[in-house]
Amino acid sequence: MDEVIDVRIARIHPDAQLPAQGSNLAAGFDLHSVERVDVKKGTTEMLPTGLVLAIPPGWEGQVRCRSGLGKKGLILPNGIGTIDADYRGELMVLAHWIGEGSSFTIEKGERIGQLLFKRVPNIRFVEVEISELDSTERGDGGFGSTGRF
Repeated sequence: MDEVIDVRIARIHPDAQLPAQGSNLAAGFDLHSVERVDVKKGTTEMLPTGLVLAIPPGWEGQVRCRSGLGKKGLILPNGIGTIDADYRGELMVLAHWIGEGSSFTIEKGERIGQLLFKRVPNIRFVEVEISELDSTERGDGGFGSTGRF
């Protein structure tokens, strides 16, 4: 667990803040908005961070909602956003307002999300006939087949 990965990062906005952990054991790095943005009810906005990353091959970045904003009703419409190792655009955080009131204002400098890093395994798909797949207790019941009904 002592592995350190170098993630090169560039500021493309003068007010951009580097991602930082809120505590020594925090899993994620806080991301900050470089603009004031109003997110209207039922709409999705892209919140700019003013940062561009170079994630090393074999890794991905994950953008997650901050629980405090989620509790208020500001959520990420895609759950977790993935940043691929070859992406070089500005790091943006998608925000969707489902809370009380007609809009929610993100202030400039406000923490808007968390950035985590995860390994991406090398995967090779091996095509076989369906009869060659291992059987399971669930079987081929399909979507929802383990539910209570």
